[in-house]
Amino acid sequence: MKINLNSFFKAATALVLLINVAYAQGDDKDDSHTISVEIPEVALLDLETSTPGDKNFTALFTHSTEAGDPITAPSNNTSIWLNYSSILKSSGASSRNISVSASAVIPGVTITVIAGSASVDGKGTLGTPSSLLTLSTIAQDIINGVGSAYTVTGATKGHQLTYAFIANDANYAALRSGTTAPITVTYTLSDN
Repeated sequence: MKINLNSFFKAATALVLLINVAYAQGDDKDDSHTISVEIPEVALLDLETSTPGDKNFTALFTHSTEAGDPITAPSNNTSIWLNYSSILKSSGASSRNISVSASAVIPGVTITVIAGSASVDGKGTLGTPSSLLTLSTIAQDIINGVGSAYTVTGATKGHQLTYAFIANDANYAALRSGTTAPITVTYTLSDN
């Protein structure tokens, strides 16, 4: 039997072309894929000072050496900065607030606190400070309207807190000497 090589090569070439066409039919000049991005909900808050870990302090009233004078309040304390990071849920609250409360009040002493405007380092929808607050055991909003934002971390970042202390004339009779039991001041970041 004689094989016609010319016919054989034509048939083999046609078969190779058919195989290449069959494999190449799904490909063209471009292709694509998908990417999913997942962003976590974030609600973090902390207090910072220039001396890390040293956010507790003592407010020391002093007395005059002159009979008839009241005690003198300590200077305002401005050493603490409030930092936060917040990413809101995709459905739910449109903003968050930061509240402040004290574990107790000290008879005869008023403690006030005010938050300054956020430092310029932060980004996003930073909160707006409220007016001067008198600390109490009932939580009060000190910063309102926090959105997805971050203040940057550290002292001199975020909102500077200013504490002031007053020995009230109206409650002067309630004052007692000595160191009071420490009170805990708590800041809480929560959804509106």
